[in-house]
Amino acid sequence: MDTQTRFELIKEVGEEVITENELREIVESKQHPIAYDGFEPSGLGHLPFGIFRPLLLKDLTKAGVHFKLWIADWFGWINNKMGGDLEAIKRVGDYFIEVWKAGGLDPKKVEFIFASDKLKDPEYWRRFVLIGKNTTMSRATRALNIMGRTEGEMKEVAQYFYPIMQANDIFQLDVDIAQLGLDQRRACMLARDIAPKLNLKKPVAVSHHMLMGLQGVKQPDGLEDDKGMDIKISSKMSKSKPESSVFVHDSAKDIKRKINTAFCAPKDIQNNPMLDYAKHIIFRAYTDMTIDRHAKFGGAITFSSYEELEAMFRKGELHPADLKAGVARYIDLMVAPIRQHFEKNAKAKRLYEFVKKQEVTR
Repeated sequence: MDTQTRFELIKEVGEEVITENELREIVESKQHPIAYDGFEPSGLGHLPFGIFRPLLLKDLTKAGVHFKLWIADWFGWINNKMGGDLEAIKRVGDYFIEVWKAGGLDPKKVEFIFASDKLKDPEYWRRFVLIGKNTTMSRATRALNIMGRTEGEMKEVAQYFYPIMQANDIFQLDVDIAQLGLDQRRACMLARDIAPKLNLKKPVAVSHHMLMGLQGVKQPDGLEDDKGMDIKISSKMSKSKPESSVFVHDSAKDIKRKINTAFCAPKDIQNNPMLDYAKHIIFRAYTDMTIDRHAKFGGAITFSSYEELEAMFRKGELHPADLKAGVARYIDLMVAPIRQHFEKNAKAKRLYEFVKKQEVTR
């Protein structure tokens, strides 16, 4: 694969790339740049985690990227996930790996790393102190939004370690590309600012889209100064907000029920979770999308691109109910292999049952 194609594949994954020139330099100089994304083991898998993430990884690995999936168990511990029980958090991490594999992720093309293994390195903590000494309290406070928290919610000193540790992860993993969601961009920016001060590799930030929750656009939670970014983060599909999410264990009936109750205003193409899923999941997984309609409304119709679908919906020529039915069908097609894996595989089933019993916190 030529350099330009590799560059475009990686760039396409990001809704924001800082910077494109730096990304091009990396692709031109390295056949296998290193990228990572980190995940707190925090509950059952949903669409962004179990479907969207593997789809993005397929393009990245196709472009030659060596991807490290960071199971951030210590971060979940700091953020009081699973009641602050580290061993329970680690088991949820094992469950995460099962979800990704069932979602089509080739374990030969990615590397799974538990934070608790890497944090045994004394160099990690030496660098942690150096990053902390070069970060102001106000900067650390502004970065707390990567936890989904505001300053007023902080009750423990350890929670202030979080942004420093996340920036440190990038250096510990020898990352060229920090490929996380848009809601994690402040940790990437902190690492980029710190890197030249400590003579460390400066990462490129390729921040991917955040899938919208079923409820559509929500009022901002005050996590970001930028109102547009705050709305995006507040409106994302979140495991800790079950009413906003489709999970990878949902039955076809549950998926249809949830989609039917989702926000989908006629002709609205800006704040529409159905179009969001079509654009970022369905058309990334399939070359076209067929929506079945009653014959009196025109019968089945096949779209060869997202742009065709959006244009027809914007004109009012595609009814929200028909769009919802089509989206629900394709989501179920993608979820079904994961759902079946956890029904048939004994190890996976035990992990699923364990995670189901855990208290999920924001």
